[in-house]
Amino acid sequence: MVSSDKKKGMLKIIQDDPWLKPYGDAITGRYQYASDREKILTGGKSLSEFADGYLYFGLHKTSEGWTFREWAPNATAVYLIGDFNRWKKREDFKLNRLKNGVWELNMSLDCMHHEDLFKMFVEWKGGSGERIPAWAQRVVQDPDTGIFSAQIWEPETHYAFRNTTFKPNTNPLLIYECHIGMAIEEERVGTYDEFRRNVLPRVAKAGYNTLQIMAIQEHPYYGSFGYHVSGFFAPSSRFGTAEDLKRLIDEAHGMGIAVIMDLIQSHAVKNTVEGLGALDGTRNLYFDGEHPAWDSLCFNYKREGVIHFLLSNCKYWLEEFRFDGFRFDGVTSMLYRDHGIGSSFSNYDDYYNLNSNGDAICYLTLANKLIHEINPKAITIAEDVSGMPGIATPFKQGGIGFDYRLAMGVPDFWIKLIKESKDEQWKPTRIWWELTNRRADEKTISYAESHDQALVGDKTIIFRLIDAEMYWHMMKEDTSFVVERGIALHKIIRLLTASTINGGYLNFMGNEFGHPEWVDFPRQGNGWSYKYARRQWSLADNSNLKYEYLGAFDRSLMKLMGKNKMLLKKGIIERCMNDGDLVMAYQRDDLIFVVNLHPYKSFTGYGMLVEKGSYKIILNTDSPQFGGFGLINESIEHFTQKGLEKNTDLEWLKLYIPARTAFVLKKQ
Repeated sequence: MVSSDKKKGMLKIIQDDPWLKPYGDAITGRYQYASDREKILTGGKSLSEFADGYLYFGLHKTSEGWTFREWAPNATAVYLIGDFNRWKKREDFKLNRLKNGVWELNMSLDCMHHEDLFKMFVEWKGGSGERIPAWAQRVVQDPDTGIFSAQIWEPETHYAFRNTTFKPNTNPLLIYECHIGMAIEEERVGTYDEFRRNVLPRVAKAGYNTLQIMAIQEHPYYGSFGYHVSGFFAPSSRFGTAEDLKRLIDEAHGMGIAVIMDLIQSHAVKNTVEGLGALDGTRNLYFDGEHPAWDSLCFNYKREGVIHFLLSNCKYWLEEFRFDGFRFDGVTSMLYRDHGIGSSFSNYDDYYNLNSNGDAICYLTLANKLIHEINPKAITIAEDVSGMPGIATPFKQGGIGFDYRLAMGVPDFWIKLIKESKDEQWKPTRIWWELTNRRADEKTISYAESHDQALVGDKTIIFRLIDAEMYWHMMKEDTSFVVERGIALHKIIRLLTASTINGGYLNFMGNEFGHPEWVDFPRQGNGWSYKYARRQWSLADNSNLKYEYLGAFDRSLMKLMGKNKMLLKKGIIERCMNDGDLVMAYQRDDLIFVVNLHPYKSFTGYGMLVEKGSYKIILNTDSPQFGGFGLINESIEHFTQKGLEKNTDLEWLKLYIPARTAFVLKKQ
């Protein structure tokens, strides 16, 4: 049943936010459109049954032979060419045209073999060309010529998952964002197998419960970071085989780690031979124009064949690889006809007007319904910077149905604060507002920095704080004010960001130990160098370097977040916000977080009103094991004292708070 006002039939999202009532018709219209569209598409079946396209299209081996199908309405003829026919256009490999632009070819078992390369040769009125099938499940690049081809992948044995009953731990969601290729220290492309053996144990030890893997879908240009996708159903072969990826996911599940993938459905690479750019000779088979800023093609979310393709893509990764969900990339671009470029999104009018892309909103709604129909425990995250209400609200309440939205303003705020403000200007009230200003009815993923903040032209937070001093003064016996300041602020920023979440926390691989410099993939402009497209794990493993301090602090922080299951169920209570002293304190459940941002003032007997009782420090950024000065006696039990205040059960807690220090107290 729809959650609604019994008298007015009002959706819950409108009931809960009175500012949305003037837009009630638009919100209800979106809800109804998605409901009607689902009925038309499925014909009374389930969304999951509708999204079986990957089982029908593409190349499939049966007991009777091989069957290949492709959707190419504008084509006048389609042939399969490959190793099996010496790449010649032959009549016995010519597809037959069925209804609705679908082409089909049935072949004997002995005409194709495992690892054979192949493509389609498509003819249309006025032209012809080679094309990689849209539904290809493996695409490889010739190391000598650079040419991409589909590859038949039918090994004698397929990977059998062992951990079949895994359920993600989302209380809270602690995400380790990663990229397979750059997860090694050597200057080359890493593999699924290397990640499984070498990085997965690090993630487990670090205390994260979710992997978010970038660049899984095949992409012709490595330097695109995986965002210019050509093969939507093909796990990138530059990292290994499908079996390697499945084993990685399976072993992550065995360690209690969920695995979600960056899903790119907001746009596609313009390439025609490798991608979908003009698969049947037309630009509008899958697409509806170009993205003005990304040099890519935008999907036509109104066309049934496109919806079928994209929904089947969601189901494919869930069913075949056991991914636990998706971070949908570029959601803002999908939501608006101008792709959100130049929009300020300063009031609700910006979300409900003719600039909104109703068909894309409908698609995202159906995608979320499908994903949770297949796996009710699946995780979906929207990368949306616009702040559209209802992104992470259930569909039955009038929302689009994501589980979480990224708090994309938080990392931008930290970078802006570091770049533009003196230490004395780090005002607690401003920080508090940025970290907690969000819709109460939607869960968010907060983060201090992701891969975006470290791309070439920018820097990791620690490198922005310390810069060139990192090259000379990261030995533990070295003394450097710049390094000491940077390490202290790095820990405080991460503690503040993680402890104020209302859904989850994200970290990009390596940043937990303060990875230096920036990220830059091999390209012509840097001489095709891998120097900045790797992770220097040896820095974290060297016990003589201060990186060890930051890694140890992050592990303790993640342990604290993962251990206290009531954190998300309890609201955040403000206990102290003093812009003059640069001191802030707040409570979550039985924990009190105390932060002194002042660069040189320490405070003795600093008082704040809290719940009556005794408290002990359980995490302290100034601890020597985290590279601090050890100015606080962590063994002391702090007792509250009754004050002169009336009509309150709160008492005074008085603390010593050193400069540029944060710590967490637990009620005993």
